[in-house]
This record gives sequence, structure tokens and C-alpha cells, in this order.
Amino acid sequence: MNETVSMQPSTRKQIKPKSLVPYLYVLPVVALMGTFVYFPMFQNFYYLFHKFSVFSRTFEFIGLGNIQTMISDPVIGTALWNNVLYCIFSVLFQVVLSLIVASILEDKLFHRIATPLRSMFFLPVLISMTVVALLFTQIYTPKGLINSFINLFGGAIKTGWLGRTDTAIYSTIAMSQWHSMGYTIMLYIVAIQKIPAEMYEAAEIDGANRVQRFFAVTMPQVREMLFVTMVTTVSGAFLVFNDVYILTKGGPGNSSVTLAVYMYNMAFTQDRMGYASSIAILMLIICLLLAFIQKQGLRSGEVD
Repeated sequence: MNETVSMQPSTRKQIKPKSLVPYLYVLPVVALMGTFVYFPMFQNFYYLFHKFSVFSRTFEFIGLGNIQTMISDPVIGTALWNNVLYCIFSVLFQVVLSLIVASILEDKLFHRIATPLRSMFFLPVLISMTVVALLFTQIYTPKGLINSFINLFGGAIKTGWLGRTDTAIYSTIAMSQWHSMGYTIMLYIVAIQKIPAEMYEAAEIDGANRVQRFFAVTMPQVREMLFVTMVTTVSGAFLVFNDVYILTKGGPGNSSVTLAVYMYNMAFTQDRMGYASSIAILMLIICLLLAFIQKQGLRSGEVD
């Protein structure tokens, strides 16, 4: 009995250091996240209420001045609408159409040629965005591939697609979808391959055709992956920068500008750091709000 009692303190001493080990592994990640993510984010909130320049020592407190300027700025409305267009087309292509394509590629009819088809869809993802932008710049020129194809059928388009205010943003979106669809297709393929074949066989025995099996088996089983792609796609649509900046830099005029491009121009072209901080906060609020809405939608779907 005494031996049992005397062993308890030593046992506690052995357990206590071991319980700290997981925290030691997490500590570097917390330190990096705090230094490079959370500290700049809270610092951005501080800059929101100030007017300053990196080339000047003046640091003027202006309260809600940057927010008032942002509300009355017409370019913000244009940029926000362009991001909404990006979001709509990205959801249609990278979430909906990618799932349909992945289901078709995993069908028995395409089993023999599935591998080359997967490679064909995934190949654009491996190409640098800079190279893709240079390629599509040539495609969109007045004598490029698109105009040449349209002119074969009696068209008479002589202007470049990137030089028109009514087509620049849609041309940029088309390039982005071509470049990004392969990634979400591969994610869906991985999720579909994990679905037991018995579920499809049971549905087929019950008389379900391919479309019915898609909605009855595939859709419910890839719900988690659907949520992941939805969150990343929608968030990415409101944070898009490289595609637009490399291809059009937001032009002509501000017809294809997005919030991220406009924020960059305000910060590093016009040196309006405080105003750029307000745009960054707007982007953060939009992404957090959309992520919350999508998460609540997933939870309600699970309850149903």
C-alpha cells in the first residue's frame, strides 16, 4: 500500500513534462502566424484610421476619413462588381462544372482514356500564371486566335479583347478559369475515388441512371470536398490579383480592376497607405462573412 502511494508523485512528474510536448511543436507555428499574419492584420486596423506615406514622416489621424472616401469612391464599386463576376464564374466553372467533369472522367465509359484526359485538364495548372498571361495576350490581340476564328464565320472584329472596356474583365475571367479548373477537377476525382463502388452498384440495381446516381450518390458523398472547393474558390475570387495585374493591370481605365489590384495601386503607385489599409479591411470582412455563410450552410445541410 505504501509503495503504491509513494509511486504516485513520480508518475505525475513523468506525465507533466510529456503533456507540454504537443505545445512545443505548436509553438513555432503560433509564433510564425502571430508575426506574419495576425500582427500585420491588427496593425492594418490601426493604419485604417490614419493618413500617411512611406516617403514622409507625417502620420495624421483622420478617424473614419478613409472609410468615407472608400464609400464615395466609384472605383470601389467597379472593383467590387468585378470581384462578384469573378466569384459567379468561378463557382460555375471551378465548383459546379469541375464536379461534373470529374464525375464523367470517373465513369466506366471513360475508364480506358481517363488518365490522358486527367493530364489534359491538369496541365494548365502546372504552367506559371505569367506564361499563361503572355499566351492569352496573344490570343486576345486583334489578329489573335479568337478573332481569326470568329472572322472565319463572317465576323468583322478588328479590336483586341483586352483593349475594350466591355470585354476586358470577361477575357481575364476566362483565362483564370482555364488555368484553375484542373486543380478542382483533381480534388473531386480524389473524393469520388473514395466512394465505395457498392453504392453505385446498389443504385444501378434500383434502376437509377447516370444522372440519378450523380445526385443520389456522388453529390452527398463529396459534400465535404464541395465545401472546401466552395470556400477556396469564393475567397480566391475576392482576393484575385495576379491574373488581373499581369494581364490588364486593371485596365483599360478601371474596367477590369479588382479590389486587390486597386489596393496595390493605392499603396504602391499612389502611396496612399491608409486608404489601401481600408480596402484591405474591406476584403477581409467580405471573405470572413462569405466563409461564415458557407459554413452555416454546410451545417444546416448536415442537420437536414
